[in-house]
Amino acid sequence: MLGDSLEHNLLNGILLLLVMSVGAVAAFRTMRLPPILGYLLVGALTGTHGLGFVGDSEGFDFMGEVGVVFLLFAIGLEFSLKQFMAMRTTIIGLGGLQVLISTLAGMGILSYFGANWQSAVVAGGAMAMSSTAIVVKQLTDQAEMRAQHGQLALGVLLFQDIAVVPFLVMIPLLAGGGELTGNTAELAWKVVIAAVLFISMLMVGHYTLRPLFQYISRAESIELFNITVLLVALTAAWITQSLGLSLALGAFLAGMLLSETEYKHQIESEIRPFRDILMGIFFITVGTKLDLGILPSLWLPVLLLVLGLTVGKALLIAFLTRLFSASNGAALRTGLVLGQGGEFGFALLALALGNELMSSGESQTTLAAIVISMAISPLIIRYNDKLTKQLLADTYVRQQRQDAQAFSAAVSEVEDHVILCGYRRMGQNLARFLHEQGVPYIALELDPGIVEKAWEAGDPVYYADATRPEILLAAGLHRARMVVVTAVDIDAAKRMVEAVRQKRADIPVLVRTRDERHLEALEQLGATSVLPETLEATLMITQRMLEQLGFTPDEVFRMTEKIRGDSYRSLRSYYHGEQEKPLPGKNPPEAFLHTFTLQESDFAVGKRIAELELEQFGVAIKALRRGEIRGEQPSTAISLQAGDVLVLEGSKTDAFREVENHLRTGGKTTKAVELHNSRAA
Repeated sequence: MLGDSLEHNLLNGILLLLVMSVGAVAAFRTMRLPPILGYLLVGALTGTHGLGFVGDSEGFDFMGEVGVVFLLFAIGLEFSLKQFMAMRTTIIGLGGLQVLISTLAGMGILSYFGANWQSAVVAGGAMAMSSTAIVVKQLTDQAEMRAQHGQLALGVLLFQDIAVVPFLVMIPLLAGGGELTGNTAELAWKVVIAAVLFISMLMVGHYTLRPLFQYISRAESIELFNITVLLVALTAAWITQSLGLSLALGAFLAGMLLSETEYKHQIESEIRPFRDILMGIFFITVGTKLDLGILPSLWLPVLLLVLGLTVGKALLIAFLTRLFSASNGAALRTGLVLGQGGEFGFALLALALGNELMSSGESQTTLAAIVISMAISPLIIRYNDKLTKQLLADTYVRQQRQDAQAFSAAVSEVEDHVILCGYRRMGQNLARFLHEQGVPYIALELDPGIVEKAWEAGDPVYYADATRPEILLAAGLHRARMVVVTAVDIDAAKRMVEAVRQKRADIPVLVRTRDERHLEALEQLGATSVLPETLEATLMITQRMLEQLGFTPDEVFRMTEKIRGDSYRSLRSYYHGEQEKPLPGKNPPEAFLHTFTLQESDFAVGKRIAELELEQFGVAIKALRRGEIRGEQPSTAISLQAGDVLVLEGSKTDAFREVENHLRTGGKTTKAVELHNSRAA
C-alpha cells in the first residue's frame, strides 16, 4: 500500500509539472525568453520553498541527474575536433583566459561574503559559463552567427564546453576530502586516476564505438539503434560514477567520441526527445532549490553577481577579445553576447549541492544571479549592435567605414559585375559559369576557411558581411549588373535583400531558397526573382521530359516561363498522403489539394461558385471536372451540377471538413449533417 501511495504521489507530481511547464514555456516563448526560465519558474513555484505541491523526492532528483547526463551527452556530440583545431587560437587563448579570470573573479566576490574556498571555486566556475542555447539561437535568428563577433563567441563557448570536464572531475573530489591541508596527496592521486580514466575511455571508445554502431545499423532497426545509444550514454555515466567521479563526465566523453563517427546526426535526432524532456525535468529540479523567500536578504551579493555576469563578464571578454586582434566593435559585441550565466552553471551547482559542497545561502545567491542574467541576456544580444554604437559612438562607426573603404579600394577597378552574396557550393558553381563566360564577379563570404582557400586560388572572394549596406556599396553595388543571394540562412538572405534595396532600387536581385515557403516574403522585400530549389528541380525534370516527348524548345520555354511568371503557383499545391502531414512546430507546406464530389441532394448543386463564398474558409476551387472534361481555375459564374468533382486548394487541412459541410448542407449544425448523410445513404 505504501508503494502504491508513493507511485500515486509521483504520478500526480509529474502531471502537475507537465501542465505547469506547458503553460510556462508557452508564455516565455511568447515573450521571446528562453524556455529554460519557464522550467526554473515552475520548479521555484512548486518546490518545497514555494507552494509545496512537489516535495523532496528521490525520483525527481534522479530524473534531474539523468537530465544532466543527456545534456552533457548532447554537448559532447556537438563537440567537433576539426572545428577545435581550426579555431584553436581563439578557443584555447581567448576561451582559456576568460574561464580562468571569470572563475577567479566569482571566487573573489563569494569569498568576500564568507563562502569557503571549495564552494567559491564551484560557484565561480558556474558563473564563468555562458548559455550556449541562448547565444547560438539568438545569433542564428539575427543572422549574426557567421559575423566576426559570432565566430569569436562560438570559440569561447567551445572552450567552456571543454572546461566543464575539470569541474565535473573536481567537485566529487573536493566533496570527498579535498582540504588544502592533510589531504593534498589523496586529492592529487584521485586527479591522476581521473586522468587515466579519461585517456582509457577515449582509447577504448575510439576502437569500439564505431564498429558497434556499424554492426547495429546493419540490423536496420531504429528501436535497436535507440536502445544502443541509451546503453552507451548511461554505461559511460555509470563507469565514471563508480570510480568516484560524476555521471555527467562519462556522458560527455561518450558524446565526444560519437561526434567523430558517421552516426553523429542520427544519434542527435534520436536522443532529442529524451534529452528535451529530461533536461526540462532537470531545470525544474534546479528551480525547486531556488528559495525566493530568502532572496531579499541576499539582495546585495545577488546584485553584485548579476552586475559581474552582465557587465563585468562582458567587459572582461571584450578586453580579452581585443587582445586577440579583433576590432573594438567586434570585441565589445562578443562581450555583450556572452554576458550571462548558462546551462552548465546549473549542472555544476546541482552536482555541488548533491555532494553537499555548498551551503543553502551560497547556492541561492549563485542560482538567482545566473537566472536573472539569463533573463536579461536575450534583450542584450538582440540589441548588441545598437548598444555597441552607443557605447563606442564614433569609434565603431569610423571602424566600419574604414573597413568598407579598404574593401572598396581593393575592388575599385571592377565594374559591370555580379555580386555573389555567399560563396559556398552554389556560389562557387555560379562563379565558375560567370568566369567561363567572361563576366566579372565579386563574392562576399563570412567563412574564413572558404575565403582563405578561394583567395589562394585567385578567386575574387572577400571576407565581408553582405547584410551591411556599406559593404555592398564598397563591393561596387552602384556599378554592378546584378546581385545573387545564395545564402542558405533565410534570415540572412532577407537582410541581404533589404540591404541591397536600401542603396539601389533598380538592380536585379536573384535569391535562392530551399523551398517556396519564403517566396512571397522575399519578393515583398524587393527580390526580382526567387528560385526555390525544390520547384526548380521539378521544372528541370519537366523540361527534359517534354523535350524527350518531342515538344519544340520554344514550346517548352513558354510552358516553364509561364509557371515561373506565376510565382510557381501551379506547383505549390499537391495531394498529401498521411505520412506528409505537417508536424507540430514545423512549417506547413504552401498548400494542400483535396477532392470533393457533389451529390444530387447537396446544397451547392445549382449554385454559382461565387455564391458559395469559399474564400471565408481560406479555400479556393483550383479545378473542376465534369464528365471527361477538366477545367483549371473555373470561372466564379459557373453553376455547379451533381457529379461535378471539385479540386479544392487550401493551406489548412481542417478547413476542408468545414467546406464539405458547407457544400453539402450550407453550414447547418452537426446533427443536421448526420441526418443529411443518413438520408443520402
